[in-house]
Amino acid sequence: MAVAKYLSLLGIIVSAWPAWAEWQIGTTTETVRFLREDLPGDAAEVSLFAARNEWRGFQILMRSDQAIAGISVVAGDLFGPNGSVLPASTARLYRQHQFELTAASARNAQFRAGWYPDALIPAVHPLTGAPLGPARYAAMPLNLPAGETHGFWVDLFVPPDTAAGTYRGVYRLTAEGGATAEIPVTLTVWDFTLPDAPTVRTAFGSPADRMRAYYQKRSRAGKEEPPSDWVAVDEQCAALVSEHRINATPPRQWLVPVEQPDGTFRIPEEHLRSLRDFVDRYHLNAIQTPHPSAAVRDPTAERDRLGAWLAAWDAAAEALDRPNVVFYTYLKDEPNDAEAYRYVQTWGRTIREFRSALKVLVVEQTWTQDPAWGDLYGAVDIWCPLFCLHRPESALERIASGETVWTYTALCQGGRPTPWWQIDFPLLHYRVPLWMAWNDRMQGILYWGGMTFWDQTEDPWTDPWTYGRQSEGKSRVYNGEETLAYPARPVGYEGIVPSLRLKALRDGIEDYEYLALLERAGRRVEAEAIVRDVTTSFFDWQPDPAAYDRARQRLALLLQQVSKQGPPKQ
Repeated sequence: MAVAKYLSLLGIIVSAWPAWAEWQIGTTTETVRFLREDLPGDAAEVSLFAARNEWRGFQILMRSDQAIAGISVVAGDLFGPNGSVLPASTARLYRQHQFELTAASARNAQFRAGWYPDALIPAVHPLTGAPLGPARYAAMPLNLPAGETHGFWVDLFVPPDTAAGTYRGVYRLTAEGGATAEIPVTLTVWDFTLPDAPTVRTAFGSPADRMRAYYQKRSRAGKEEPPSDWVAVDEQCAALVSEHRINATPPRQWLVPVEQPDGTFRIPEEHLRSLRDFVDRYHLNAIQTPHPSAAVRDPTAERDRLGAWLAAWDAAAEALDRPNVVFYTYLKDEPNDAEAYRYVQTWGRTIREFRSALKVLVVEQTWTQDPAWGDLYGAVDIWCPLFCLHRPESALERIASGETVWTYTALCQGGRPTPWWQIDFPLLHYRVPLWMAWNDRMQGILYWGGMTFWDQTEDPWTDPWTYGRQSEGKSRVYNGEETLAYPARPVGYEGIVPSLRLKALRDGIEDYEYLALLERAGRRVEAEAIVRDVTTSFFDWQPDPAAYDRARQRLALLLQQVSKQGPPKQ
């Protein structure tokens, strides 16, 4: 079949394609990845749904029986009701970078060797919009090899003042020789708006801080020098994670209570002003503080000193005047023996006696590991169990007592599979935990490593085995463990670039927001019924990505009703 005839059957308008090139073009809005070996599908038209103040993405996938040179994607304006326009400038364009995976992550019984897309190469600088100079990798033009599937990622942002309704436009693919293909795009904008600050709290660490350690290590080894402008790196990292509705990390120096001559502690006013600006700019809803051991060695013997240190955080919370922002200290990671339990019991209970604005987070499940160790009740404000160690009945008891439950994942732990976070598991694994969390009244999600754990790989752009290497003993493969972002130096700037997994996670966070809006409107029961169609627990979920988009549309229709009815009566 000639290429023009093939593409026209798919609804793609084509012109001037080489007669010898059987070029297949597909699109998808679903949370799924297409390997190099996969066919791109036959969905040519793009149909998206989004609230105001929301990002939505789609993929453009290509394959040809002959090589095609110089392919680029060109965004088009989307035209809506009453002359409204979503300009092409609101779109972000990326090329999908692929990795060859030859070994499965631990416990991936369904592993398929092949070339997996993950890192996203931006077409322009993410902050300035300026073209990127010569670099190791470029988004466009793409030289498409014969017999391989490659793709672009398109992000669309719907500004908060956008009129509701249907928007239509055309995106174009161009190639050398003047060939073009037009892809129709339809975006339905719902008549409600997502808040700037997300409801679900996130604790993913600081990409920039992790990068500092990474580049220092490489500099000492004589491999490459660190960035010369860390202020710019900090800004770019904060902006990128914020756009994905993840909490950015404020500079550490703003979060240090300074001891005064009278024995009290105080965070300097200039630091509080800077912190307030940072919170507002990047829409934070949680801030990790230094550990109290930075000021106090023994919480029992130095109880008064601990109280003075905590009082500085009470004053900071009051001065900040952002009631949705939670200050917390990461007291202990995975206390797994009697000594660790005693540590949490001693520190946590003493801190909580002061009823401070500073909350105690412990990465532990809500039930006691070993009764001989005693329990942690009264020592924890924020519980954070692994996906696999969450017990809803126990968690609800802690919530009823006024405590909070978050959740986290790491490696591939647990006796039964949960949505493990590695590149070679389905992309949906990064979206569905947010549905699970909301369903079980969890308020946050945590992930270790600052999103940029590149320490165990020589080159994050070519080697996806990021964790599990052992110099002695048996190594275990964890492809992409804690690498939701990649170093941007190979694409032409200093900082980080996002991944397909980060986009899926953002979709999950925005799914959670739809659910939270319905809960605040008094429609939780109806929302729960929709959630149960896709997941009932961390061990049970619908594997079809399309089911989540259908469920989100049902949530949106409920929110449309709420928008028309107005806020509930008090």
